[in-house]
Amino acid sequence: MQIQILKSKIHRVRVTQAELDYIGSITIDETLMLAANLIEGERVQIVNINNGERFETYVIKGAPNSGNICLNGPAARRVAINDVIIILGYGIMDFEEAKSFKPALVFPNETTNLLDS
Repeated sequence: MQIQILKSKIHRVRVTQAELDYIGSITIDETLMLAANLIEGERVQIVNINNGERFETYVIKGAPNSGNICLNGPAARRVAINDVIIILGYGIMDFEEAKSFKPALVFPNETTNLLDS
């Protein structure tokens, strides 16, 4: 049996941009992407702490160490700049493998969206 489980989590980052006139996606600082084991084009779920919205989109790589978190296209209507969000990525794997799998959990500085050294 295959199940879907949490693979990646960027916990509590602040939205720095919202660009409605774009085809859609979330731009994420490349350093955060690497730390969370996310790749460009990957489907992610966004949870908005400020308004309770949950929605899905896909990842676009942003400049490394920029702290940039930008919701693009229709997703821009689900956030406001400075909202705090959680970014979740899921994987599908064998049930037995999933029992011992450890997701990549990233806890950036909520003010800067950067990883503390």
